[in-house]
Amino acid sequence: MLGEPRDGRIVVVGASLTGLRAAETLRAEGFTGSLTLIGEEEHPPYDRPPLSKQVLLGKVPAVETGLPQRRRLDAHWKLGVRAAGLDPVGKRVLLADGADVPFDRLLIATGTRARPWPNPDEAAMDGVFTLRTREDAAGLAERLDAGPRRVLVVGAGFTGSEIASACRERGLEVTVAERGPAPLVGALGGTLGELAAKLQRAHGVDLRCGVTVTALEGNGRLTGAQFSDGTRIDADIAVIALGAVRNTEWLAESGLAAGPRGVTCDAGCRAFDMYGIVTDDIFAAGDVARFPHPLFEYQLLSLEHWGNAVAQAEVAAHNMVNPGPRRRPHLTVPAFWSSQFGLNIKSVGVPTFSDQVVIAQGSLKDARLVAVYGYRGRVTAAVSVNQARSLEYYQHLIETAAPFPPAPGAADQRETPVPIPSDVPDPKVLSHGPTVALTGHLPDRRLTVVQPAR
Repeated sequence: MLGEPRDGRIVVVGASLTGLRAAETLRAEGFTGSLTLIGEEEHPPYDRPPLSKQVLLGKVPAVETGLPQRRRLDAHWKLGVRAAGLDPVGKRVLLADGADVPFDRLLIATGTRARPWPNPDEAAMDGVFTLRTREDAAGLAERLDAGPRRVLVVGAGFTGSEIASACRERGLEVTVAERGPAPLVGALGGTLGELAAKLQRAHGVDLRCGVTVTALEGNGRLTGAQFSDGTRIDADIAVIALGAVRNTEWLAESGLAAGPRGVTCDAGCRAFDMYGIVTDDIFAAGDVARFPHPLFEYQLLSLEHWGNAVAQAEVAAHNMVNPGPRRRPHLTVPAFWSSQFGLNIKSVGVPTFSDQVVIAQGSLKDARLVAVYGYRGRVTAAVSVNQARSLEYYQHLIETAAPFPPAPGAADQRETPVPIPSDVPDPKVLSHGPTVALTGHLPDRRLTVVQPAR
């Protein structure tokens, strides 16, 4: 690294939300050197959450999802070209077009891509979609406008559930196939998964849990699908919502600790090499990064959240241009939200890092509640359904490692005063990925349920 951290050459690989916010922060922190952003897509950075919501509903055109720049960047943009390799000794990013870009410091923000349907021939049929890019959303919205007879959604995580919700709001017939026991169970556990299942069926979704799609049928154009229980359906469109793949293949020969689970970095976003030694000039942030968090027993977290992408980008950028004593850790409590089937779901903490849950406010029956999660006797997460006003209180409990179950505070009336198992499934039983992955952690569900005082 150069002696003066505010000049030199910084390269950001990944021109999406994380890369843009990092670049803005670099300039705001006084970086005056050369700044280059490399992006595989031809578009300037755009916002992805609207793609499965407003764009699919036809309320916002996909081309109008661009992210605003909060300040002038004075940056070199290399768009429409993929990073193909990294030479950490020569300090060069190798590009797929044969060129290379030299750097003094590097930020890896390559994010994720949609996990494809495993059969390439079936995936190539007309009518089979994934939803990750602006083009994906525009193409799918156009086909939904044409009024298909039935849409098949494979995977009932947040993206799959939001797609199903948009289709039902359009009045389309929808079948959802989920290998796990319920929608959203991989992110929120069994109690809220059961609520999500009832909600989808109440809105007319043909929800099939505990089954997999064994084949997509058609001859160049999708006509239907077969299921593992021996049944089949006719369908014009299939949307594959099987989670995300982290974009790390280009780092295979780099010597970094990078693989299918992401790029491992410390709490200050500095990447580790393959021997576990932290680097000083290579950083990682956003969906592609995995990092330790003290609130969750220093397990390595991988997050696919909008808020984390912004917060981690800002920490990484700050640390790239500040000497060691002035660097800061990325300790933001994870938070995300989803809108589906008339409900607004918001989460703070890591619900999958839990063994028990209590409905601290509201009611499952009314679909208006706050569920609080705990692990080993302390609060680790809270999820609100149409009742977000109290989440700030529970976020404070998470940040202070408050005892679980929580004492009455923001709670108005508890539906279940006794905590019950949170039923966090093993990710291997799901057909979609959780939005939060904790490497090497699976809560011990053999713990006894807390009994009320007698």
